[in-house]
Amino acid sequence: MLLIRHGQSEFNAAYAKTRIDPGIPDPRLTEEGKRQAREAAAVLAAHGVERLLASPYRRALETASIIARELRIPIAVEPLVRERAAFHCDIGTPTCELVKRFPELDFAHVEETWWHDHVLLGVEESEAQIVERGRKFRETARGFAGRDKIGVVSHWGFIRALTGIEPKNGEIVRLEFAD
Repeated sequence: MLLIRHGQSEFNAAYAKTRIDPGIPDPRLTEEGKRQAREAAAVLAAHGVERLLASPYRRALETASIIARELRIPIAVEPLVRERAAFHCDIGTPTCELVKRFPELDFAHVEETWWHDHVLLGVEESEAQIVERGRKFRETARGFAGRDKIGVVSHWGFIRALTGIEPKNGEIVRLEFAD
């Protein structure tokens, strides 16, 4: 299974300059982020990826949509692979709005408020919580048929919790399973 960190978002671009949360909830990709998604698509094609799972955050859905369009593969939305809630960018978009923005995707299984909703109160998702979510995902993914042909568009914190690697935007990391 290949984990892909979404392309650069508006939040990432602003935060990189100041190291201060710019207060952008659920940001879109920048032009650089779109370029990174196209580059990731080429790498994933070489690995024979046949389907994608994607976090419901817009930056991940946009990245997955670019990859899916390039490779002509389906996307399934998977809330378990969302980011660790710590910044304003981790405030999600309600499912009723995502359905309008991404009508080609199925959100029937996604709760209206699918993100860790305590960010506005200043309560981050704990390290233990994201590690547990990663464990649940790993257990679920262990049963996927053809998991070596699946790409997962996710986030820095979630990929770090699964692998210990801190990926750059657009970077691809292999998730190993000890069967």
